[in-house]
Formats: sequence, structure tokens, C-alpha cells
Amino acid sequence: MEFLVTMTTHVPDGTTDDAVDQVRGREAAHTRELAAQGHVLRLWRPPLAPGEWRTIGLFAAAGPAELERVLASMPLRVWRSDAVQPLTPDRNDPAPGASAPDRPGAAAEFLVRFTPAVPEGTPPGAVADAEAQEAERARELGRQGQLVRLWRLPADGGGVTPALGLWRVAGQPELEAILASLPLRDYQTTQVTALTPHPSDPAAPGSRPSAPYDRPAG
Repeated sequence: MEFLVTMTTHVPDGTTDDAVDQVRGREAAHTRELAAQGHVLRLWRPPLAPGEWRTIGLFAAAGPAELERVLASMPLRVWRSDAVQPLTPDRNDPAPGASAPDRPGAAAEFLVRFTPAVPEGTPPGAVADAEAQEAERARELGRQGQLVRLWRLPADGGGVTPALGLWRVAGQPELEAILASLPLRDYQTTQVTALTPHPSDPAAPGSRPSAPYDRPAG
């Protein structure tokens, strides 16, 4: 299973800089171990307010219990709170090896949350037609290396199931053009989070787990 974890750190008042540096050093070393074990797939920094310390991580584990053991083993957990979102691959998730991570000029990454919002009065079958076109467009974007991953998030309180996409593009203008080209653009809202690499980001092979956490076939 894969999980998106938002990790927010609050260092207690009075903690010395030396103590913080020691914990951060142990965290970096342990993160490398977890990456080698296949648990830490990616780490990013989202936009931060002054003094804010927050990291977004893509993790793989056999289930929630194992993920909690992984998170609890990280030295910064003593000062950190974790918000976990389980992820399931969307049916339009690019196949392994379909994307091109070394696409020239694709230096920026973004997470985009897609929430279904079908306008009242939409003709029957219009959304189904758009979904079929969206699947083809997703395959094209995956082959081009712009769409790296696509997941389903848990349903919200109203029973709506959002999707979450990881994109690798040249910058915000390219992403906006892509989102405007999606066949489902009129039937969903988008929330974009710009990402910058975390110093401990494993980076390669990218954003997909290796055995034993691969998604099942079918």
C-alpha cells in the first residue's frame, strides 16, 4: 500500500540548535535506511510560512500498522505530528515505466487534487463520455512524462472520492495548460500544491514502490 503523509514538526521552546541538528542528522541517516528498504519513496517541501516546518512524504508499507511502525521509528517523530492519507492507484495511473522522468526541462513537481463537481443539469452520459476521453488523455500525459502518478483518496464525508495526481512539468504555466486540456475539467475542481525536493528525497527511482509493495495485477 501507498500513503501520503504530511509531517509537521514543532520543536519545543528552549531546545538548543545543537540538539535540533543532532536529531535532524539522525533523521537523515534513518530516512536513507527506510528508502533502501522501500518504505520512503519521495519527500517534498510544500510552500511554507515563515518558521513553519512541514514535509510531504510518499511512503509504502504493507498496511497502516506497518506504516505507523515506520513513522514511529523516525527520530523527528518526538517533535512531529503526522497526517496520513491512504492511496489506491487510480485506473488511469500510468503503468510502471510509462512516464519519462528525465524529460528535458521538466524540473517542477506538483500535487493536484481533483474533486468531482458535476454541475446540476449535466446531460446524461456527458460525464461518462468525458471520463473515456480523460483515460486516453491520461495515457498520453503518462507517456510524455508529465503525469507521474494518479491515485484515489478516501471518500470525503459526502461520499465524494477525490483523485490525486503527481505531475512533473517545466513550471506552473505548463501545468495550467495541461489542466485546462483535461476532458473532465468542467466536472471537477482542482487544488494545486507546488513541491520542492526535500534534502532527504530519495528521488530515484521516482515515485513507485518496488516489491513487496507493488499493486496487484488487474
